[in-house]
Amino acid sequence: MLLNSKGNKHRRPSKAVRIATLAGVTGAAIAVPLMGATGASAASVSTWDAVAQCESGGNWSINTGNGYYGGLQFSQSSWAAAGGTQYAARADLASKAQQIAVAEKLLDMQGPGAWSCAGAGNLSNDGVDPGVDTGSSAPKAETAPKQESAPAQQAEPKKAERTEAPATNRSDRSTAPEAEKKTVTTPTGEKVKKGDGEYKVVTGDSLSRIAADHKVKGGWQKLFKLNKDIVKDADMIFPGQQLHLVK
Repeated sequence: MLLNSKGNKHRRPSKAVRIATLAGVTGAAIAVPLMGATGASAASVSTWDAVAQCESGGNWSINTGNGYYGGLQFSQSSWAAAGGTQYAARADLASKAQQIAVAEKLLDMQGPGAWSCAGAGNLSNDGVDPGVDTGSSAPKAETAPKQESAPAQQAEPKKAERTEAPATNRSDRSTAPEAEKKTVTTPTGEKVKKGDGEYKVVTGDSLSRIAADHKVKGGWQKLFKLNKDIVKDADMIFPGQQLHLVK
C-alpha cells in the first residue's frame, strides 16, 4: 500500500503520511501528462508486477472498499495528483499499463517510499523505461468557434463626463499580492492555505517524517492536530506550507 511522506505518499496515515506534489510549484497549475512512462524515475514492468503482488495479490482491478484501488493500491488523492484521472476516475477502473504509467509519475514525485511494498519488488529509481502503452490520452476540450461581432461605434466622451476610477480599485490591486502570499498552489492548480508555522514543507516530506525528525510528541497525529487549520487531509501536504511543530 502507498505510504505518505509529507509532501508525497499515497497510503493511509497509520502507515505514514503522504502528499502528492511536484517540486517548484509556485503560482500556476501544472499539467501532468502521462502519455507514457518515460520520466527520470522509472522501473521495469516486472518490478511493478512484484510490488502489485505484495500490495494487492497482483489484482489490478481490485476495489475492496478500503479507500485504496488497483494493483498498486492508489489512494484517490494520489491517483488524481499524479494525473491518473485522465485515464479513469479510479485506479481500479484503469488498465494495468495505465496504472503503471501513473505509478511512474508518482515514483518520480515521491520516490519508492510511496509504497510500503517497495522492498518486496526491489523498487528503485533505476531509470528503466517500462515501455507500457496506455492506449489513451486525455481528451481535448472542444472549444466553440469565436463569433465575430460588428465593431462597436465609440462615441468620444464629453470632457465633463470623464471621471477617475474609484480609489478602491487601486487598493484592491495592491492587496492581491498579499492574498497570494497566504496560499500555495498544488500540482492540480488548487490553492491551499500556506500557514505561518516554523517548519516549511519541502518535497518528499510527510507528517510522519516531520514528526519523527523533529521528535514531535504524539507523532504525526499530534502534528496533524496542531495544523488542522491548513492541513485538511493527513495524506496531503504541499511544499511551501509552513507547519507548527509545537503549540
